[in-house]
Amino acid sequence: MPAPVSTVHLSDDAWTAFQDSLYERDNRLERRVDGQTYPLDERVDLWVLSAHAEAFFSQDIDPEVWDTLADLELEAANEEDAWAMIREFYLERGNVLVVIGDGVGEDREEWIFSEALASRLGLL
Repeated sequence: MPAPVSTVHLSDDAWTAFQDSLYERDNRLERRVDGQTYPLDERVDLWVLSAHAEAFFSQDIDPEVWDTLADLELEAANEEDAWAMIREFYLERGNVLVVIGDGVGEDREEWIFSEALASRLGLL
């Protein structure tokens, strides 16, 4: 029986605030605690965040959909089908889909995180 599908919807502003709240220390992604200061080298940009994601479809950085699909040993006719297959693969395994904004069109932004990471970062 597949794991339940978890989807989190964030507005563009909430996604930006979420990213701004992250830091990375010793290759571990965490949320900042209000009132504490953090070294600049612990800042997280989209490239750092992408290293912690299982997969993503982003207009801001190259999502490498075809490479991810090949890693999963799957094939698709087009990028849209490829992303749908990737999304299904990870969601069936209990991962969390984060949809930013309306999740459609030219500005589409979707990220897939492990359930443990999404929970630790306060997305669930």
